[in-house]
Amino acid sequence: MSGHSKWATIRRKKEKVDAARGQVFTRLIRELTIASRLGGSNPLSNARLRSAIDAGKAANMPSDNIERAIKKGAGELEGQILEEVRYEGYGPGGVAILVECVSDNRNRTASDVRHVFAKRNGSMAEAGAVAWMFERRGYLTLEVDQGTEDEIMEIAIEAGADDVRGDGTIWEVFTSPEDLYKVKAAIEARNKKVSSAEISYIPKTTMKVESDKAQSLVNLIDALEELDDTQHVYSNFEMDDSVMESLSR
Repeated sequence: MSGHSKWATIRRKKEKVDAARGQVFTRLIRELTIASRLGGSNPLSNARLRSAIDAGKAANMPSDNIERAIKKGAGELEGQILEEVRYEGYGPGGVAILVECVSDNRNRTASDVRHVFAKRNGSMAEAGAVAWMFERRGYLTLEVDQGTEDEIMEIAIEAGADDVRGDGTIWEVFTSPEDLYKVKAAIEARNKKVSSAEISYIPKTTMKVESDKAQSLVNLIDALEELDDTQHVYSNFEMDDSVMESLSR
């Protein structure tokens, strides 16, 4: 799990929000649209949509944009026909990679993803080859100053969380997708600030990547994330702290 949390932290540090805001909004709109189409337009019964709405608000997306995307997904407004597609592959060091995309042209998207894997020392895999290594879970994070491990554990587990872990910089809380916002509400009711809450693919086990493969892996993940149709990239890598820190500079 540590690879998941530390990489997410580094990604947040590396993001240049102002320069990339247009791309961020595009991805958020696609997620809102797909979440609404697949699970309905009511965020109270659609955890994925609620997560997307929260992400939109956190990025300062105008409310009108959020509402319009939800209505398009629900079929209340005309718009592009989008579909969610997922690709699987391996990166340097043999780590597993899942790429979630939203596309209006599946053939174009598949070609783009395949090209990046080939160019960046990775390889595409058949459907199902690596997906079994991940599970869909609710995932929350809190800064370590929000409470002790025992305190966060007590609040989260009582609210229905599956597990709480720490890596020295953040507390990670894992839930079922359905219980994500129930647990989040319980934590916030105790005056604890939740840094992030999302439904994510979490690796069941991790694979350690040595320093000689680390930069190549990061280059591959970066290139996949930069594709226009990419929504999320997940991997099961794990690296030593010293390697992670060198990559974040």
